Amino acid sequence: MKLRADVSVTDTDTGLVLLDERAGKYFQMNSTGAFVLHRLLEGVPEPDVVSLLRKRYAVGAERAAADVAALVDRLRSAGLVSGGWR
Repeated sequence: MKLRADVSVTDTDTGLVLLDERAGKYFQMNSTGAFVLHRLLEGVPEPDVVSLLRKRYAVGAERAAADVAALVDRLRSAGLVSGGWR
């Protein structure tokens, strides 16, 4: 997965902020979202990100899978990503 070339990422104390330079919109993520996004951008497959999320935050498989899928869907809906995955 890749962010569009005109999307900037800045880590913050509480997560991260994405700037869609084309649309002039900001998107903020908490630390959990930042963890997931960084793993996806590193090329970690989505099922493996779910496993990492479960280990890091001690959440159930269904919840972790739903959270990762929701984040991916939001990124896709906002037009922030290019390329395919899943």
